[in-house]
Amino acid sequence: MSTIIPVPKKPRPTGHNEYRPADLCGNEVLRTSCAGTPQNNHRPPTRPPAVCLQSQPVNKVNMILHFTLQHLDSPATYARILFVDFSSAFNTIIPALLHDKLSQLNVPDSTCRWITDFLSDSKQCVKLGSQVSDSRSISTGTPQGCVLSPLLFSLYTNSCTSSHPSVKILKFADDTTLIGLISCGDESDYRLEADKLVTWCRQNNLELNALETVEMVVDFRRNSAPLSPITLCGSPVNTVESFSFLGTILQQDLKWDLNICSLTRKAQQRMYFLRQLKKFNLPKTMMVHFYSAIIESILTSSITTWYPAATAKDKSRLQRNIRSAEKVIGCSLSSLEDLHTSRALRRAR
Repeated sequence: MSTIIPVPKKPRPTGHNEYRPADLCGNEVLRTSCAGTPQNNHRPPTRPPAVCLQSQPVNKVNMILHFTLQHLDSPATYARILFVDFSSAFNTIIPALLHDKLSQLNVPDSTCRWITDFLSDSKQCVKLGSQVSDSRSISTGTPQGCVLSPLLFSLYTNSCTSSHPSVKILKFADDTTLIGLISCGDESDYRLEADKLVTWCRQNNLELNALETVEMVVDFRRNSAPLSPITLCGSPVNTVESFSFLGTILQQDLKWDLNICSLTRKAQQRMYFLRQLKKFNLPKTMMVHFYSAIIESILTSSITTWYPAATAKDKSRLQRNIRSAEKVIGCSLSSLEDLHTSRALRRAR
């Protein structure tokens, strides 16, 4: 039995689709049940040993840039990056189909049956304020908010791969990205893989949201002609100049000014709370902890990716936030350069 809490996606939602159905269920029980069993040490043979490292958001951003920049080193090349959006991805998983996929990955049968039983014939109700709806039984989807759901969705889509070396598919839970590395204007492989993705989703009960799916073209050729749009599910995909991917804003010119503006704005908004804590005479140690968790975490978001290519002006804007925090707390804090160095060394190790 679980309770659905509608969480607004926007400040002023106007329809049901603008709410996220957060599922309040026994997350700690699920975490203990799965993590405490020997089967949790199992790693499917199709997953690389570095799957934990590669599953971090910053690595997905790094991989997009790596594939794109490496390809653009050759003449007469450009890249088309398709950011795919699913409609209610977690809610459309078929438990029986998931069972088959887990079995193909050599997950122990007892674990497969345990997961299938958990997802089948579960009861849920919706709570809004003090009002609670009648309960209903469902046998489709994984609960949004459950600690297992992102992992189960990743395993569910594990078989969705590219058969062409010039097309890369990157996945992070329900965020899927198709990268077409185009040479000499030949887009046949890229368009074929996009069509295959549509077919695969149809066969696996996943619905692509063509209206929310966007494409970004990275093209530094001097004489580039307008490109024909790609079509998904009969609808042309919109082309954008920038896109927020896993919290990092990517631009088609591969610059970072928009991303740094976003980080600066978020850090400045959180400085208000640090000043409020100062008024309440919070101990300096506690204020440093607050700064590290709430402000420094924003300033260092994907810092190993964007810092080397950021301009001195942009770095100075971010550094001003650190200096402001130093004045409020009354002690020295790590500089932006030091933060980048420590995190780069940590990732290198």
